[in-house]
Order: sequence, then C-alpha cells, then structure tokens
Amino acid sequence: MPSDPQPEFNLGDEPPPAAGGSQPPAAPAPGAADSRPLAARMRPRTLAEVVGQDHLLQPGSLLPRLIAADRFGSLIFFGPPGSGKTSLAEAIAGETSSRFVRVNAVLSNVAELRDILAYARRRPQDRTILFIDEIHRFNKSQQDLLLPDVEAGHIRLIGATTHNPGFYVNPPLLSRSHLFRLDPLSPDSVARVLRRALDDPERGLGERRCQVEDSVLLDLARLCDGDLRRALNALEVLVLGQPEGGVVTTGELRVFAQERRIRYDADEDEHYDTISAFIKSIRGGDPDAALYWLAKMLAGGEDPRFIARRLVILASEDIGLADSSALPLAVAAHHACDFVGLPECRINLAHATVRLALAPKSNTAYAGLGEAEKALRENPVQSVPMHLRDKGGQASKRLGHGEGYRYSHDFPEAISGQDYLELPLQFYHPGTAGAEAALAERLARWKALKAARQEAEAKPPQTRRRQQS
Repeated sequence: MPSDPQPEFNLGDEPPPAAGGSQPPAAPAPGAADSRPLAARMRPRTLAEVVGQDHLLQPGSLLPRLIAADRFGSLIFFGPPGSGKTSLAEAIAGETSSRFVRVNAVLSNVAELRDILAYARRRPQDRTILFIDEIHRFNKSQQDLLLPDVEAGHIRLIGATTHNPGFYVNPPLLSRSHLFRLDPLSPDSVARVLRRALDDPERGLGERRCQVEDSVLLDLARLCDGDLRRALNALEVLVLGQPEGGVVTTGELRVFAQERRIRYDADEDEHYDTISAFIKSIRGGDPDAALYWLAKMLAGGEDPRFIARRLVILASEDIGLADSSALPLAVAAHHACDFVGLPECRINLAHATVRLALAPKSNTAYAGLGEAEKALRENPVQSVPMHLRDKGGQASKRLGHGEGYRYSHDFPEAISGQDYLELPLQFYHPGTAGAEAALAERLARWKALKAARQEAEAKPPQTRRRQQS
C-alpha cells in the first residue's frame, strides 16, 4: 500500500483538464519548505489516521469492509465542514492504489468532466476515483453526465457535500451510490489532532517548539464547532504569532474567540435545521432551548422578519385556541421587526419566543382543517343546503334560496338547531389545554342543546302542543 498520496490526474500526451478543476496542492519536493496550510499538511494519509467518525470506521463496519475488499462503487459523504470528507476520499484512494482526480463543482464544467471521463475509459488500469467536492453545486445535466461511466464502472465517484443529498443529488445518481453521513468531530478528537500537529516536526509545527496546554487546545477545539480544518488553521495562526519556543495561553485564545463567527449558511441546510430546532423547542415548551436557537440565528445574520413570520405561523398552528392572544403577540413581534429593526428588535423576538414557549399548546384548529381538506379530496363535494344559500335577487328567491333559514340570534345562545352541512361531519375535536377547555365545555353544551331542539321538532305537532301547554 503506497504511503504517499496518489499522483494527480494527467492526460499524458493530451492537454490537461480545463482549469476549473480544483486539485489539492502537490507535496513539496524533498528538502523544500512546505508552504501549504497546516490543515492540508496534516491531512490523513491512511484510514488509520482518520479521527472521529467511529460510527463509520470502527472495525467490521460497512465502509472499512468495502475498502479492504476494494469492492466499493460510488460513495457520497454528507457532513458539516471540516468533518473529514476530503480526507476520507484521499485515504481511500491511497488504500486502494487508485488514481485520484479531484474537481470542485463550483469551478468545474462539462468540458472538463468529458475529458476526465474519456481518459478514465481509455485507461481502466488506472482505476480512477473521481472526487467531486461540493457535488450539490452540480446542476442536473452535469450530474446526468456522470451516470453512464458510474454505471459502467469506468470511474468510482466519491461526492462530498454539506447539504442533504436527498435534496441536491439527482435520484438516479443517488441510487447508484452508498451514502455515508459524517458527524461534527468531538472536541476531544479535534484536540488530539491539534496536539499531533503541534508535536509533528515533519508535517506540523514541531520545529516551532511552541508550548500549549491541553486545556487550551480543548478550548480551541470547542470554539471551532467540530470543524477540524478550521481548528488546525487557527492553531497555525496562534503558533506563528509567537516566537519559537513561545507559549500560547488563554489570553491569545481569547483574542481568537472575539473574532469567532458561528457556522450558519443562510438559505441552506443550517438555515432550515436551526429554524426547525427553534420552532420545535417552542412547541415543546422549552424557552431556554428556543432562546439559544434564536441567538444562533441572529448571530448568523438571519433576517429577523423570517423568524417573526415563523412565530406567526406557530401561534396558530401549535398554540391556537389554547391561547388566542398568541397570534396578535406574534403579529406584533413581526411588526416590531419592520418598525424597529436590528439590533433592538431582537428583544421583541425574545419576548415573543419566551411567551409562546410558555403558552398552553393546541393544534386542534390546524388538525381540523387538515381533516376537512382530506374529506374534500376523498369524498364528493357537498352542495350548499338550500336554507343557507344567498337569497339576493329575484331569481334566487324564485329558486327557493334561503327558505327555512332560522336566524340564530332569535334562539337562546344563538343555537337554532339547524344543520349547516347536508351530511353533518365533525372535524374539530376540542382539546383541554388552556382556554380551550372552556371552549370544549361550551361546544358540548351547544351540541346537547341542538340535539334537544332537533328531537323536539321531530315529534308530531300534537305532541309538541301538549308539551308546550
């Protein structure tokens, strides 16, 4: 098994691929200084050097078995930045003695792909692995272009993405690939690699002889949110900012923390995942978690009006009749975001968030609407009963529209006993939380009153007159 990375893609006598391909920097010549960033220098060369991802790489798991047998097809690695997607791909190429070709979907194009695929077809002995970074950036036609060669085995595709492949990778390509999800690395795993980089004189920072306490490395790992690449690059900056043999202390780390920016990609997975956690925390009655996700969204640059709109929806969907004051409060928070703006409107959002999290919850109105919509889809549409139809105009009157309608206010509690559907149905099932308990009691009383009046009307007139006398 070769210990060095595989040589880069080369067409030999033909021109190289289009310039859009993003190739990893070549290792320096023997004796030459390595100017690559620390994260690139410390990239794992074998699977054994890969840290974290024990759910994928522990002995006996599917991925190590496929690689050991060299029987894998196309792979898609899905996970957050810095979790090891590229490292895994390069390690797999090294373990299987395959030619490794790397392109970046942002910079690549169809012409480059055609050249790479044509070369792989002519040179099957090279056993080409095509690694596509940010594969979610490829459009449908670019992804479709890969299908015949993936199907025929001319290339083994490894795609890397930070996005949910189910939304961004074409189903035909996805169905031909093994999907593996990578998790953010734990602080302990990141700290171990930082220590290795600090002590390694060949690829790391060992020649600087810089001293860093384990606690400082662990704090740095925590600040980087499981992103190993970011942690290594931060360590390099901190160490190079000290003289040889210097010490990196919590003071230097505090300066780095002040410049820290959380990972939050607007309009992408992080955006949807975080707002989902925010809404579910409010629905679950946890104001602390809801405030945390709110703070994360605001720190990440989320539009406060988007957050407020989701609160307006939640006020009716999840609180509803249990506390009808939730809706005007949410609408007021949305108005405040427009009227006041950041940074002050974050206070209004916090007010609404905590209030809605602590409100009693009911989704009965929302669920009732869903049942009504289902009845419309699955059954014949009911006609409007004659006594409920509009009687405006002579033609409507001649047709009998409105005849027999009983004006509700002429009856006690405005319950006339009439039905308002030709075939009565029940969609609303009242709950017992908050104010809805009183509504449930009222509805039950009205139903009993309506049933009593309908029963009385069903009796013969003589019986009704005797009962009235």
